[in-house]
Amino acid sequence: MQDWDARTEALAAPAVARNRESILAALRDVLPASGTVLEVASGTGEHVVHFAAALPALTWQPSDPEPAYRRSIAAHARAAGLANLRPPLDLDAASAPWPIRRTDAILCINMIHIAPWAATLGLMEQAGRILAPGGPLFLYGAFRENGRHTTDSNAAFDADLQMRDPRWGVRDLEAVVRVAEDRGLRLDRRMTLPANNLGLVFRRTG
Repeated sequence: MQDWDARTEALAAPAVARNRESILAALRDVLPASGTVLEVASGTGEHVVHFAAALPALTWQPSDPEPAYRRSIAAHARAAGLANLRPPLDLDAASAPWPIRRTDAILCINMIHIAPWAATLGLMEQAGRILAPGGPLFLYGAFRENGRHTTDSNAAFDADLQMRDPRWGVRDLEAVVRVAEDRGLRLDRRMTLPANNLGLVFRRTG
């Protein structure tokens, strides 16, 4: 559920206020001291604006394939007035080539379960191409482990997602890791974060 400010085109997702601090704490231990961070599927733009304000030594590049979300990102960015936040890119994770050739880190929050599996494949393929060697890809969201949901609430969430679109759903952690490894990314860290979510850190090996 999202709220919309018709005056600014800024969208608001209530979940952002609940999870942004825990994600930021994880990112502080993962991201490089400087460089560019590409956020894939920035949605409303609230996350990237919050992180850009907290980590000013990094340049933040938001993106989203949906025009309404790009307008929301731009609206939040205008309100924040941050010099280290670039205009949003039109980027569909499942479509190549991406409109960016190199980045030092990639951030992707709550995308792979609310998108077709092709988006995960595209994310890993392009991360293996455009990440700097050793650069991190940080994923946040709910995952199945060992073929099972970790909580009843995640199982209910998965069922709701698949009712909305049968191509969506909570992904198997092991399948995501295999796809990453096949594209030159290794799982470096697994973090347990609030609300039954994981933070996964992959790094480009080449």
